[in-house]
Amino acid sequence: MFEQAFSFFPLIIDFENNSSCKYLILYVFRFSSEEVSAQNQVKASVQRKIRQSIAEEYPGLEPVLDDLLPKKSPLIVAKCPNHLNLVLVNNVPLFFNIRDGSYMPTLRLLHQYPNIMKKLQVDRGAIRFVLAGANIMCPGLTSPGGVLDDEVEAETPVAIMAEGKQHALAIGFMKMSAKDIRTINKGIGIDNMHYLNDGLWKMERLE
Repeated sequence: MFEQAFSFFPLIIDFENNSSCKYLILYVFRFSSEEVSAQNQVKASVQRKIRQSIAEEYPGLEPVLDDLLPKKSPLIVAKCPNHLNLVLVNNVPLFFNIRDGSYMPTLRLLHQYPNIMKKLQVDRGAIRFVLAGANIMCPGLTSPGGVLDDEVEAETPVAIMAEGKQHALAIGFMKMSAKDIRTINKGIGIDNMHYLNDGLWKMERLE
């Protein structure tokens, strides 16, 4: 589902000697403001629905939600190819989703409020692949240096942390539960939705 949500191009890498990420094709997230097809101010009823969804998904934002999404300020939704939506306030992207899926914060917003999402940690060996756009493989989470929270269920947005790093390096969407990642320990555990220095990170404002 999510591999069809952005513009991608294949990048072949040999992971044969890397124990964390044995995955031969990366799909690198290419995104720019030129891909935005429309920007629309949403109706008050839609704005309330978006606020409610975000409040329910990220209760830690409740004290600052009125500052982030002021009720009397226009809320803009930018439409992008392949059903990608960006939620903007004052031209700043704050959240994104695909079709009618869960709203996920941008990394810039997550870095301001680092405790609003469940966190999982990859080992050092996985860092460069995650930052190249690779999905997160189970062994990168179960090996020494990886950290799993067994309470995290499938289809949950999560912050991807990295061994030895303070800030999240990616936003992920759980392809399987943390318990299944630990038990199965192979294949893709988390879809990499947004990562440091990708197109969305570089787009601080959308004029």
